[in-house]
Amino acid sequence: MENNREELESKAKVLQAADSIMNCETVALDEEKKAVVIIDQTKLPGRTEFLRLESAQEIWDAIYLLKVRGAPAIGVAAAFGIYVLADRMETADYDCFLKEFQKQKEFLDSARPTAVNLSWALNRMESVVLAGQNKSVAELKELLRREAIAIKEEDIRVCRAIGEYGLTLLKPGDGILTHCNAGQLATCKYGTATAPIYLGQERGYHFRVFADETRPLLQGARLTSYELYAAGVDVTLICDNMSAAVMKNGWVNAVLVGCDRVAQNGDVANKIGTSVVAAVAKRYQVPFYVCAPTSTIDMDTPTGVDIRIEERPAEEVTTMWYRERMAPEGVRVFNPAFDVTDNDLIAGIVTEYGIARAPYRESLQEIFRKKKAAAEAKP
Repeated sequence: MENNREELESKAKVLQAADSIMNCETVALDEEKKAVVIIDQTKLPGRTEFLRLESAQEIWDAIYLLKVRGAPAIGVAAAFGIYVLADRMETADYDCFLKEFQKQKEFLDSARPTAVNLSWALNRMESVVLAGQNKSVAELKELLRREAIAIKEEDIRVCRAIGEYGLTLLKPGDGILTHCNAGQLATCKYGTATAPIYLGQERGYHFRVFADETRPLLQGARLTSYELYAAGVDVTLICDNMSAAVMKNGWVNAVLVGCDRVAQNGDVANKIGTSVVAAVAKRYQVPFYVCAPTSTIDMDTPTGVDIRIEERPAEEVTTMWYRERMAPEGVRVFNPAFDVTDNDLIAGIVTEYGIARAPYRESLQEIFRKKKAAAEAKP
């Protein structure tokens, strides 16, 4: 009886902590103190810590070290970050302001090469400055603030729309497998791959979710299972090499993943191991869907071969999660952060403007036509 009580109390503490994280903003702007505020995701799920980022190096480090991660969240953090840095620039001369702005932009953009949202957000902020040659520096700073806030607000609307479209691909009671974390912690709300899951949860779909642990940084174990559990979703954590077993058992009806960059031909760069899940899903005839905001679609990148893949430190594989080193000293380590899933393994790419299907060059162009039409229709 005592053991049962302790188990219930432990579960209650986990739920309470997880519930509180779901009510926190992944990325926020402290306008009074001019700082970017993030949840330090490297500490989850054990501790909930907030970081206040003020300098360029602090913002760069937070992005590179995955304290803020997930393509959409990185984009929002970059937008807030470049605004904070711009606001501290003391010059009133436009040319000097532009030169310093571009210097800081290039520095932040170097933090993560694969996630296109980083450069997308920074380019969007730069366009505000380039279009404001006839405005004062003070006016430009205010416009940059508004643009950064708009990027965040759009992220929330986009994720909600992705959730609605994604939900049309599913039915109540479905088993869903997801890889890495494309959840609320990777965005500002809802997530991308988890957005259909959260909307389904609200509507009584009773999905059964299998979350890959996602080696070597364990985003699935530390983040996805954590937030889904907090939301009351039926979630089961599995090791990466168990995906074939659950699919062969018939427990998975669809795979939903996020991504960091979509090429023009529909090839997708996502967290390392995604292509393995896609190949296994193809073998067991489970549809594999990528949930991607249009900001993640790079029509200037022809194919996945053209996507630069970030390689990360060997320590993430050999020592990070262990009390003692789990590999011999001196052994070579290959640690790419992402892999590319070929478009022929993908059943559909779910965006905020609909679902693109093969052939992707044509369907993605149609998605952008819809986006342009929606923009032109705004008053």
